[in-house]
Amino acid sequence: MSRILLVEDDLTLAMGIEYSLKNEGYYLDTARSFAEGKRFVDTGKYDLIILDIGLPDGNGFDLCRYIRRNSMVPVIFLTAQDEEVNIVLGLDIGGDDYITKPFRIRELISRIKAVLRRTVTVDQMECLVSKDIKVNLLESKVYKKDKVVWLTPSEYKLIVILMTNFHQVLPRVKILESLWDVDGDFVDDNSLSVYIRRLREKIEEDSSNPLYIKTVRGVGYTWDEEVRSE
Repeated sequence: MSRILLVEDDLTLAMGIEYSLKNEGYYLDTARSFAEGKRFVDTGKYDLIILDIGLPDGNGFDLCRYIRRNSMVPVIFLTAQDEEVNIVLGLDIGGDDYITKPFRIRELISRIKAVLRRTVTVDQMECLVSKDIKVNLLESKVYKKDKVVWLTPSEYKLIVILMTNFHQVLPRVKILESLWDVDGDFVDDNSLSVYIRRLREKIEEDSSNPLYIKTVRGVGYTWDEEVRSE
């Protein structure tokens, strides 16, 4: 049973979400404020956290920053603010998804299920498969139509990052941090652009019209096809 923390100060909305998620089989804790949410984060272990941005004693962005100091637990933001700048900020500070009020509960449940599917750890998988692309994690090899695609170590790390977060918009800074964390080596923004271009040239049928790695203008990149684990 997945454990979820909901931080939402709207009592009516929180009760509706709580009722629906418990009926779906999730275990749910609910906090009504920044301070209460922080206490739950400090004392509990969760598979997913749902954060309202507007809280009476703070905001969800700051709580997400606090969470990211020690944890990579998935975060979905809830907000009535649909301006692009808030969407970019939420993703940039470590959010995994973003849903704007008002929304249908079934849409939220679908987002929750998608995020939880994407966050299965690489250690639990042997292969990642997306259409005719296959990544054998045990061999550290990539195949296209059953033929080996020779990648540099950085290109290999990049494709694993993108595929394990498929359908999720990854800000450039988040990708850079992930690449940097793996080796402890600095990777700059220009290098990332080169890695993306080379990876497209190796795995796409037409690198100028990519099927897999899509650019989200002003934000970053996303692996645009479904990925399954084996």
